[in-house]
Amino acid sequence: ALDHAAEAATTNLIFILTDDQRWDALGHSGNRIIQTPEMDRLAGEGTWFKNAFVTTPISAASRASILTGMYERTHGYTFQQGPLKDPYVQLSYPVLLGLNGYHTGFFGKLGVTYKDAEKLFNEADIYDRNGNHPNRNGYFYKSIGTDTVHLTRYTGYQAQQFIMNAPGDKPFCLSLSFSAPHAHDNAPEQYFWQEKTDHLYRDIIIPPPALQEDKYFYALPHEVREGYNRVRWTWRFDTPEKYQHSVKGYYRMISEIDDEIGELRKLLEEKGLAGNTIIIFMSDNGYYLGERQLAGKWLMHDNSIRVPLIIYDPGGKKHHEVDDMVLNIDVTSTILDIAGIKVPEEYQGISLLPYVRNRKPERVREALLFEHLWSLPEIPSSEGIRTIGWKYFRYRFIETPEELYDLVNDPLETTNLAQDPAHRK
Repeated sequence: ALDHAAEAATTNLIFILTDDQRWDALGHSGNRIIQTPEMDRLAGEGTWFKNAFVTTPISAASRASILTGMYERTHGYTFQQGPLKDPYVQLSYPVLLGLNGYHTGFFGKLGVTYKDAEKLFNEADIYDRNGNHPNRNGYFYKSIGTDTVHLTRYTGYQAQQFIMNAPGDKPFCLSLSFSAPHAHDNAPEQYFWQEKTDHLYRDIIIPPPALQEDKYFYALPHEVREGYNRVRWTWRFDTPEKYQHSVKGYYRMISEIDDEIGELRKLLEEKGLAGNTIIIFMSDNGYYLGERQLAGKWLMHDNSIRVPLIIYDPGGKKHHEVDDMVLNIDVTSTILDIAGIKVPEEYQGISLLPYVRNRKPERVREALLFEHLWSLPEIPSSEGIRTIGWKYFRYRFIETPEELYDLVNDPLETTNLAQDPAHRK
């Protein structure tokens, strides 16, 4: 324990969060089209969690869960519920790191309302897409010198500045939260990337999504068919032209984040920090790319709740592929564990550091709970349970059958067994 404490006191942390990047939107997951060499290198040199999920598939609640290490039904935060309550904020990882001698920074989309949120970090600049611009200026409105740049480049630039100026006498924790590859909802083109990636994916045709046939759409509850998942599908995917534009745009924006990761790793090498900086990479929720004729997230299918998760530990120097199911709330416990800080009893996750260091985790979950508690008619609220082999979920406020899927034989969740007498028990 003493060794761990001594080592922890000098370990730097970079936590990278992307927005709406589904678990298979990087090369390492088996995606043959997308170009993400840096994410693939992080995964190949580090620990790749094959079955990582978010507790709630929407940015507000998921990001509050990542900050606090707690489920939505504990912290109570999602859209339109007022600010995140102070007792939870005081247990958030930046506050606890700051109290324990870390120099903390945050750049990008926090996605959680809290008065003076920037003061939770030693250095912070909190911003997201600019909703006042129904065009590319939603993503291009920040400048470096005299150049107006894409938010992805801006966030990467701020990260580099933070690392170059970090105090030498204490470890740092840098949280980077890219707005990409989130669509810019109020712009007709939806996806905006930099000129440098125009050439990517230009000469290929993206294969159509799974489950695109009408029968999968009509199997959904009426409220889902009429809700935001469908509305956004009409914005992004409802013609072959829009589908090609949107998926390529989504992939280009992820490739641009990949570039920034490469630049950061280069800088860590130059500054002599690469050997004691752990990098955690994750997304805030999954995403439908046209499956079931849907877009967005919010629902309980794996497309929506499953995310990429990588922990790269230069000290470990070992590649692991982890099959066990893990959660976004585990990242919070992991950050504190890396820093040698006692994890608060209120936290509901586990530290993932044992997986990275080849030790036994404190527990392996037999089941995960998922929830989306926001009572908004356009996004029907639901909750569910997933084991390795099964998934059960139900909608909370609408009259519609429960759903049960055999994930081993039906990984795409197409045959609802909930009404089958054989599965009653």
